[in-house]
Amino acid sequence: MKLGFASFLLVCLLLSSSVFEVTMAGSSFCDSKCGVRCSKAGYKERCLKYCGICCEKCHCVPSGTYGNKDECPCYRDLKNSKGNPKCP
Repeated sequence: MKLGFASFLLVCLLLSSSVFEVTMAGSSFCDSKCGVRCSKAGYKERCLKYCGICCEKCHCVPSGTYGNKDECPCYRDLKNSKGNPKCP
C-alpha cells in the first residue's frame, strides 16, 4: 500500500514539474533574442532572466551584446527599485 502511494506521489510530482516548466518558458522570440544579447555576459543566467522579463514586457530586445538600447525605448527605460537600468 505504501509503495503504491509513494509511486502515485512520484508520478504527480513529475507531471506537475513538467507543467510548471512549460508555463515558465518564455516565447521563442524572446529566448532567441536574449540568447544573442546575453551570449557574452559574465553572469549569463541572470542576464537571460532579466532580458526575458524585459522582452516579455516590451516585445523587443536591442541588437548586439551590449548597448544599442535606443532601438527599444521601453527596454532602455525600465528601471529597478533603486532607479538603475533593469534590462541588460
